[in-house]
This record gives sequence, structure tokens and C-alpha cells, in this order.
Amino acid sequence: MINKKENKNELREILRNELPVLRAKAKVSQDDVAKMLGISRQTYNSYETGKRIIPIVTLLALIAFFQNNENTKSMLFSIEGLEEKLQYMINIQTEER
Repeated sequence: MINKKENKNELREILRNELPVLRAKAKVSQDDVAKMLGISRQTYNSYETGKRIIPIVTLLALIAFFQNNENTKSMLFSIEGLEEKLQYMINIQTEER
């Protein structure tokens, strides 16, 4: 069975691989997404290119953003493994409370 840390890392990697496509489909620039997250464009770029690890709070904000965008909401959960990994993370957090 996969542990919590592995699940988070896999979730990060799944989303990171899809960020450029999601962003393009949402018709937003790296700068637009960075402003929405309250970070610099350079920091966002480093998440998208894998140079930095996406913090879980930022990852959840990105998922919420793309889930609420008309152009990306249907695409988001069709990404293989994303929904499963996210649900696992939510269940673990709930069990720990």
C-alpha cells in the first residue's frame, strides 16, 4: 500500500505534468496563475518545470482554480490518477483528525 508521502509526491507529479496544458486550455499565462496564487511568475515557472516542489496548499489552490474554470473543469478529473490520489489524501487527512 502507498504511504501518505508517496501519494502526495505522486499527486504533485501528476498535476505538474499537466499544468502547461491546463493553463493553455484555461487561456491564462504563468503570470496570471502566479498572481492568483500570490507568488512570483518565476516561482510558478519553477513548479511547472519541476525545479521546485509544489506545496500541498498551492497544489490544492491550483486544483480548485482549474476545477472552477469553464475550459478545464471537465479535463481536470479525466487526468489519469489525479482524482484517486486526491481522494486518498483527503481520506488520510480526515482519518488523522
